[in-house]
Amino acid sequence: MAKRKPPVKVGDEVVLEIENYASEGEGVGRINGFTVFVPGALAGEKVAASIDLVKKTYARAHLLDKGVRFASPERIEPPCALYLDCGGCQLLHQSYEGQLGMKQQRVIDALSRIGGITDITVRPIIGMSNPWHYRNKAQYPFGKRNGRIIAGCYEKGTHRVVETPDCRIQHPTNNRVVEGARRLAEEFGLSVYDEETHKGLLRHVLVRRAFGTGEISVALVTNDSHFPRGKEFARRLADEFPDIRSIVQNINPTHGNKVLGDKDIVLWGEDGITDILGGLEFRISATAFYQVNPVQTLVLYKKAVEYAGFSGKEKVLDVYCGVGTLTLFLARQALEVYGIEANKNAIEDATANEKLNRITNVRFIAGRAEKVLPDLAEAGITFDVAQADSLPAVDPQLPHQRLFQLRPDPVRPSLRGLL
Repeated sequence: MAKRKPPVKVGDEVVLEIENYASEGEGVGRINGFTVFVPGALAGEKVAASIDLVKKTYARAHLLDKGVRFASPERIEPPCALYLDCGGCQLLHQSYEGQLGMKQQRVIDALSRIGGITDITVRPIIGMSNPWHYRNKAQYPFGKRNGRIIAGCYEKGTHRVVETPDCRIQHPTNNRVVEGARRLAEEFGLSVYDEETHKGLLRHVLVRRAFGTGEISVALVTNDSHFPRGKEFARRLADEFPDIRSIVQNINPTHGNKVLGDKDIVLWGEDGITDILGGLEFRISATAFYQVNPVQTLVLYKKAVEYAGFSGKEKVLDVYCGVGTLTLFLARQALEVYGIEANKNAIEDATANEKLNRITNVRFIAGRAEKVLPDLAEAGITFDVAQADSLPAVDPQLPHQRLFQLRPDPVRPSLRGLL
């Protein structure tokens, strides 16, 4: 049987009815059943676009100037002047209410079309009252433009840095600290890393501001351990921003796009900061994972605990636990909780957080989930409730599927996945 030839070629101008969204927020249209992805197009719109790339099963296109023939009622003017160039956000041309509806539909599609689960209820996404300036962490690459050092997000589809001095979703303090680090880098005459030549010192800057305490940590990712006047640089930055408690140098000598290396050196202050969330204190290393939206984190955790319906007798599994935030939330309601995390720095923080909050019914394990889960199963350890960002594929022949002790209960299932 002859393979079907794509109905479009590069340079063709086409008119599409946008039906849905792809995983990165692009609009999805079809020509004779052939899929075309169009960034910037919204579901329900009729658009004119030009084909940029053609593969066997799909094509990509860009909107033509004034290419929106029929606009969605959810289309708005992007509130950021850098939006068309910056790759940090994908849906600022859509109203916030429209974004929430799109996310709900994506969950429905994932469960029904991909998972084959049809008897489901997906409740509306719980949004924020003010969805701006909420991020507690900025993570920007350094670059050079017209002889100047800059820091910001990558341009869409490239590794060309777009300077973002006033990002609308970052906490304003993060923006100011990034700018302070950028200015000092210029003053100190530091070099910027080049991916092609693998030369240059500064790769990324990470700034995190604790929601409950206001403490700030800074991580400067370098290509080499030698950081000329590094301690002086850190002291100057800390002098400018009194809320800074930690400045570390993270060393990443690898080629490629990996942001963080495996070694941290404290340049000034401590090796991390403390945050307060939901009445619990959390110690956070400068490079450890921590939820970036503290307001919605509390909403999410409270909803997870509510849905779990704890009686206080449950043994709980938290996979990909990070620094133990949700793990410790769950521990206040459960009999015992196991937290698993591959990042050793995060596990060290999680263990410290357990002690900091005087919680004694948690066991944290450092390791990859696909290795730790079978080991727990072989040891005969079972769980009633599981929480994970993603779960292993279900296969009754695999040891980790025996982690969950299934007991008949007409009121509640014995295995309840929270997230």
